[in-house]
Amino acid sequence: MRRRIVKSLKDELIKKSREAILAAVQIYNNPQITFRAESFITLSVIAWTYLMHAYYRSKGIDYRYFKHQGKRKRYDKTKSGAHKHWELERCISCSECPIDSATKQNLLFLIGIRHEIEHQMTTRIDEFISAKLQACAINYDYYLTTFFGSKYSVSEDLSLTIQFSSISPQQKEQLLDNQKIVSNVKNFITSFENQLSEDDKVSSRYAYRLLYVPISANREGQADGVVEFVKPGSELAGEISRVLVKETEKKKYRPNEIVTMMKREGFPRFTMHNHTQLWQLLKAKDKGKHYGVNVSKTWYWYDSWVETVRKHCQENHSRYH
Repeated sequence: MRRRIVKSLKDELIKKSREAILAAVQIYNNPQITFRAESFITLSVIAWTYLMHAYYRSKGIDYRYFKHQGKRKRYDKTKSGAHKHWELERCISCSECPIDSATKQNLLFLIGIRHEIEHQMTTRIDEFISAKLQACAINYDYYLTTFFGSKYSVSEDLSLTIQFSSISPQQKEQLLDNQKIVSNVKNFITSFENQLSEDDKVSSRYAYRLLYVPISANREGQADGVVEFVKPGSELAGEISRVLVKETEKKKYRPNEIVTMMKREGFPRFTMHNHTQLWQLLKAKDKGKHYGVNVSKTWYWYDSWVETVRKHCQENHSRYH
């Protein structure tokens, strides 16, 4: 009897999970809705939470909050008396979680964005995080079928959205510097991606990126294909990978990291004071210099500034050696 109850609850969780992710995709693909990314994140977090609950139930893992009282468990309950189940962040942080690192980081990213948008309005963040949303949907179907079989797949319903206008270089710069994306969301994205490992950052499970390239066809009918497949390991594939990695997020350094780096490179007398004097002299924090960025009242330096500091140390070798 208990096995039938467990199975029925698991099946109900899977059903609700699939409904939530399909609703998320349907809303995101609706061009008349402007609150698409926010709605997708909310519903996909629910979908993933139910999916993980179904998985833990199938494995006999208790995903309810409780405290030990002697040898017994005392379960935490809501005001209405219902058990408090794990939220998604708890689900993917426990030792029994089978999800890979990049997928976890994708989910933690979306959970973080949800926290940032819960208490204030945002405007058009879709373009800024769309690669993460696409990865979330693809990851969901992968783990849904891995856990419970291909019969539950929703892959046919997880379609890509169509963009009717191209993006010019000028529009790209405006997008990356979009003032409509409130600072708290920008700051969260920068801070979150700054702590990611390189493997997670470039993984398609963290952010699913597609590169669309206009193709000039030489033969009749050749232009009918809208997707060009590139062989992995080829020169073009390597170039595409390099471009995508470079465009995701610039590497950032704290001042003390740069000073330590210079000391290791053979300039032991280069100090934090010297570093401060240098950036003040060159006015390196001016907006047009593009040497770094201010995130949550903390300044981070880009590789371009590290190279400038390195050149300064090399030109003043006797002073810092």
